[in-house]
Amino acid sequence: MTSILGAKKKGRGSILNVDLRSDTQTVPCKAMRKSLSEALVGDDVYGEDPTAIKLEKMVAEIAGMEAGLFVPSGTMGNLISIMVHCRERGSEIILGDKSHIHLYEQGNIAQFGGVHSRTLPNAPDGTFDLQLAESLIRCDDIHYPVSKVLVIENTHNKCGGKSLPLAWIQGAYEMCRKNDLILHCDAARIFNAGMSSGVPVKELLSPWCDSACICLSKSLGAPIGSVVVGKVEFIKRARRLRKALGGGMRQAGIIAQAAIFAIENNVEKLKEDHERCSNLAQGMLIITFTNIFKSFSYLFQQ
Repeated sequence: MTSILGAKKKGRGSILNVDLRSDTQTVPCKAMRKSLSEALVGDDVYGEDPTAIKLEKMVAEIAGMEAGLFVPSGTMGNLISIMVHCRERGSEIILGDKSHIHLYEQGNIAQFGGVHSRTLPNAPDGTFDLQLAESLIRCDDIHYPVSKVLVIENTHNKCGGKSLPLAWIQGAYEMCRKNDLILHCDAARIFNAGMSSGVPVKELLSPWCDSACICLSKSLGAPIGSVVVGKVEFIKRARRLRKALGGGMRQAGIIAQAAIFAIENNVEKLKEDHERCSNLAQGMLIITFTNIFKSFSYLFQQ
């Protein structure tokens, strides 16, 4: 599903340009395009799109959660999740300083939800010190925000795409239960985490997390969309917020079908992606800067 930008024959051979900036560069294959063109649709704002409903149930089952909600993006999914958990303005979340929610979502939880962020250092593997996290929980004092949610990210984008250790996730869950905190997982690449760790997605999420946001438009290759999962009451509130934020879609089944196709056909292909990534990394380790410079010189001479 990698995005191929072009291949041209010049001189002594072909030059194949592959865009590896991000797994968001994936594009729908012909079979996916055909599948979405045949999707059954209805008005999803009214809860009447059969394909969107099918997708929500499918992802909720995979995650081991009670219900799901199809949203246009992971950024909106995380925002909705945190705003549901932090309905009182002046609430606070605790999360790693390299998390996507903290760095790349425009501080939207403060913009729209009045929610404060309190960060602690991420370790190179995407985890953080749970004792330190516990020490950051606010005491009951009118001078402070109210600690509500601990956020984890699996896999962790800014920490090398690492899959969080299951034992650490369990430790985060236990710390949250001890301190009456909610545990939310930015699970944009949870299928990658499951594939790399050998642990089913359900076992990475449902025993531990109160909510999660799972992206389908990255390595799985769907063109758009994420699914927020959690308890039925949580999803009911999330649906209201989706509407308020402009995320309610009408005939959403067309893009929901692409996501269904991605889940049914592309999850197992992630193993191939991981192998290719590992091979590429190993190959780059043995290439000297001189050889890289020579390669670029050859390209520019064509």
